[in-house]
Amino acid sequence: MRLRPAAVVAGGLLALSAAACTGSSDPDPTTTPSAPSATPGLDGETVSVLGLWSGPERDTFAAVTGTWEDATGAAVDWTGSRDLAGDLAAAVAAGDPPDVAVLPNPGLLDDLVRDGAVLPLDDLLDPAAVARDYPATWTELGTVDGALYALPVKATDRSTVWYSPAAFDAAGYPVPATWDDLVAWAGDAAADGRTPLSVVAPRGPGSGWALTDGVASLVLGGCGPGTYDAWVAAEVPWSEECVRRSFDRFLDLVTAPGRVLGGVPAILTTGDAEGVLPVFTDPPQAYAYPMASFAQAFVADAYPDLVPGVGYDWFAFPAVDPALAGAVTVGADLVVALRDTPAARSFLAYLTGAEAQARWAGLGGYASVNRGVPAAAYPDAVARSVAEHLAGADVVRFGAGDAMPPVVQAAWSQAMLALVRDPGSLDRVLASLTAVAADAADR
Repeated sequence: MRLRPAAVVAGGLLALSAAACTGSSDPDPTTTPSAPSATPGLDGETVSVLGLWSGPERDTFAAVTGTWEDATGAAVDWTGSRDLAGDLAAAVAAGDPPDVAVLPNPGLLDDLVRDGAVLPLDDLLDPAAVARDYPATWTELGTVDGALYALPVKATDRSTVWYSPAAFDAAGYPVPATWDDLVAWAGDAAADGRTPLSVVAPRGPGSGWALTDGVASLVLGGCGPGTYDAWVAAEVPWSEECVRRSFDRFLDLVTAPGRVLGGVPAILTTGDAEGVLPVFTDPPQAYAYPMASFAQAFVADAYPDLVPGVGYDWFAFPAVDPALAGAVTVGADLVVALRDTPAARSFLAYLTGAEAQARWAGLGGYASVNRGVPAAAYPDAVARSVAEHLAGADVVRFGAGDAMPPVVQAAWSQAMLALVRDPGSLDRVLASLTAVAADAADR
């Protein structure tokens, strides 16, 4: 079945990223990527693709892939899944895997490589083109045992902080550059009778995940990638000195009186879309909101008259160590190949190329790390600056929760809810998480 969009939603969830951003000129609306060149002999062929996308995400994907379909005469047969790991395992076991899959995290990639289910992309794509288009910090995320198996086709920053430049300017607040700056600023704001932060768990399925993002950013930006990787891989205990101190730092800030709007009850009961609203009221009820880059969509939906980069903006969740200011935690959708066909090769070359991703960027709700995507492809200054930051990051790591086994991720999310209620239970909670992680690593 040929994949076509039911409706193309230009807004969608906006994938962004962080570091204090500056606006740039509006994109040139006349800049349109050329159509992909047709691949001979593909008319009537089909590429089967399995992934999680639905709704607006699926519709924008369909709009992008429709260009390839028109150029080649081939068709994309998309299957949406609610259990990607289970569906892929069943298809591989039955000897009927999809040609291509889009994975939400590196843990699933490692499993597929271990099972021999995915193919090295160096055998299917032009390695020179990959090296030209993708920073090494990003290709490393899809590399297992020295071979490239996956490329990111969509990226999200997990360490952005949203704020109102006008509110900061009116209060005389500088954008915090380091963690110590952030803590000092929060103390000054509270002393001024203002509430510095809106923080949410948020409520709903998997509640606690946004709190894990804060800790992960502190570990990467305070302990460095070596300790971060060892912690994620369960090679060091959660009580390791720097890891434990990262939990302490986070809990000290969010549980301190006057630092978070509504205190701990609000952290536990507020949704992610609601959490950003107090930052843009007049006067502000809070001044900054740490949340992944898709929060731009929440701002744009609630405050459509705010100009991106002027009425709202973001800064990076500040690193503890200034030398690690270029490190960023991310989420990404990784494309992998399970079958080698001429149509699959052509489709992969298109999907991972700048032409497709520039079209995707123009539809909104998207950030690419492909260096060939022009800045003018993005619909606004914030989306554009986010993509530039993602592509230029010095150190890139998946958010720790996404990189850990699902059982560890779930236990950690629940543990964060307990910790904001009772920070004094930290040692007991970290011992429990160390045991969960060790058990998962042994399986």
